[in-house]
Amino acid sequence: MAPNNVNVDIGVFGLGTMGSALALNLAENGFRVAVSNKHADRIPVFLAQANELAGNLVGYPDIAEFIASIARPRSILFMIPSGAPVDAMIDVVLPLLDDGDTIIDGGNADFHDTRRRSAAFSGTGKHFVGMGVSGGAEGARHGPSMMVGGTAHSWSLLRPMLRKIAAKFEGDPCVDHLGPDGAGHFVKTVHNGIEYADMQMIAEIYGLMRDAGGFKAAEIGAQFETWQSGPLSSYLIEVSAAALQTVDARSGEPLVDMILDKAGQKGTGRWTF
Repeated sequence: MAPNNVNVDIGVFGLGTMGSALALNLAENGFRVAVSNKHADRIPVFLAQANELAGNLVGYPDIAEFIASIARPRSILFMIPSGAPVDAMIDVVLPLLDDGDTIIDGGNADFHDTRRRSAAFSGTGKHFVGMGVSGGAEGARHGPSMMVGGTAHSWSLLRPMLRKIAAKFEGDPCVDHLGPDGAGHFVKTVHNGIEYADMQMIAEIYGLMRDAGGFKAAEIGAQFETWQSGPLSSYLIEVSAAALQTVDARSGEPLVDMILDKAGQKGTGRWTF
């Protein structure tokens, strides 16, 4: 832990998979990051695992000290479950903020909730940003795509950091200010809906090839692999091809046939509709 007078560039609250990865990404790109977590025992574990990046990370189990450590105007990134937990954290943090400070919700959130929260911040002198983050844990750690919705004031503060940590396409950072209030989470919601539709189509093609065509899992995987060199090339096709050609070490059978035919979901894909 560090003394309370340490000024850092940004605070990250929530050290789950995504929050930890983004904090390390920021630290690796030279930013000083204050971190905190609902369960304080996670903080020293995270700092120990950060290894050489720990020099750019400061842990605070106390929320007031966490907020006080961040250079003004503050940028505070929430990486916590959507819904009620975000509203509860806003209630805790808001009294500790000063004019010009920004709270960023970087989780998957219903853009209607983001619009409601942004409206509640209007006229308070504080700012609320809804930021979609795409790329999973690996992307968050080494370069996510980010979709920002909020005020121009908040974007001016976040832009240098987000452009530095974002994925790059032909040299351009994969991040932008997409509009006010819920714009960022709206675009992320549409992104999720398209992704889930792609997964459904891949599953249906697999089912047709298996049940109607009589192909074995490895044969379907090999066919998927050939599509990687054409217009159907995508990360989802790539991982599906690899999974279908994987053999279960214990049974010698295709791994996909050893997995129950059921899947769960958090419901975020349905927000698109």
